[in-house]
Amino acid sequence: MVATTTEQLSALSNTTVVVHPLVLLSVADHHARSVPRGSSKRVVGILLGQDNGTTINVANSFGIPFEEDEKDTKTWFLDHNYIDGMWEMFKKVNARERMIGWYHTGPKLRASDQEINDLLKRYIARPVMVIVDVRPQTVGIPTDAYFAVEEIKDDGTETRKTFLHVPSAIEAEEAEEIGVEHLLRDIKDSTTTTLATRVAEQLASLRGLQSRLGDIQSYLVDVASGKMPLNHQISYHLQDALNLLPDLNDQELTQSFATTTNDEMLVVYLSSLLRAVIALHALVDNKASIGRAELEESKSEKEKEKGKGAKGDEKEKGEKDSSSKTSSEDKGL
Repeated sequence: MVATTTEQLSALSNTTVVVHPLVLLSVADHHARSVPRGSSKRVVGILLGQDNGTTINVANSFGIPFEEDEKDTKTWFLDHNYIDGMWEMFKKVNARERMIGWYHTGPKLRASDQEINDLLKRYIARPVMVIVDVRPQTVGIPTDAYFAVEEIKDDGTETRKTFLHVPSAIEAEEAEEIGVEHLLRDIKDSTTTTLATRVAEQLASLRGLQSRLGDIQSYLVDVASGKMPLNHQISYHLQDALNLLPDLNDQELTQSFATTTNDEMLVVYLSSLLRAVIALHALVDNKASIGRAELEESKSEKEKEKGKGAKGDEKEKGEKDSSSKTSSEDKGL
C-alpha cells in the first residue's frame, strides 16, 4: 500500500523501525563476503520480523543474489526464485517472523530503489527499505529507514513516487546484548586503558553531536532562505529540544556550573601533579639503579683485570725459576 493522504503520511512518519544487532552483523558479513575492497557495489537482502503498526521490529535477515550495472543503475537483476526458496526454509525455523522489507548497503538512495521496492510488493504489502552503511564516515546510527509514498502536488500535476524517511533505532534483547558484549570484548584493543577508551567514546559522542547540530543548522538556513519548505513537525521537535536546555542567564545555575567545573578541574590538576611526581621519582630511581649497575660492572671488570695480572706475574716468576734451575744444572755438568 502506497501512502498518499495526509493521514497515511503522518501515520508512516510516526512509525519507528527497530533494527537488532544480529541484522547489522548479517548485513556486514554479507557485504564483506560479496564485495571486494575498494568497490562501490552494494548488496541486497530481505528483512524478517514483525510489523506492529507503529513499530517495525527487524529481527533477522538473509541476503539474495543481486547484480546491477554500475554505469546504468536502471539495469539490474534480482533472483526472486531464491527469495521463495529461502522464505520457505525460514518459515519452518521461526513462524513468527514475516518478510517486512528489504535492505541494501547504499550508502545512499539510488534510482533503481523504487523499482526494486515495487517488485517486492509481490511478497510484502508495506515493505520498509533500510539502508545500512557498512562503512560509516560519521559517528551515529548506521541505518536509514524509508517507506515508498506518492506525492500529490497542489497544482494538480501527476503524482510522483518517492521515499519517506522514518526514524530508526538499534535495540537488542538480553541474549543479543550478551553476544555483542562478548564480541566487543574479543575485538577490544588490549593496549588501550579503560580511561583512554572512555575518553575516546566521549570524543566520538561529541563528534556525533556536532554533526547533528550541523545538520540542524543547514536545515534552518535552507528554510530561512526559502530553499526548503517549513515542516511544522520538525519545528516542534526542535522547540522541545531547545526547551530542555538550561537557562544560563540564571546566576545560581551559572554559579553551580562553575563550582562543579572548578571541583572537577581541581581533581584533574592534583592528579596531574601526582602523576608528574611519580614519573620523576621513577626516573630518578631508574637512573640510580643504572648507576649502581654500572659501578658494580666496573668493579667486577677491575677485579678480573687484577686477577689476570696476578696470574701473569706468577707465570713469569715460574718461568724465571725454571730457567735458573736449568742454567745451574748446566754449570754443574
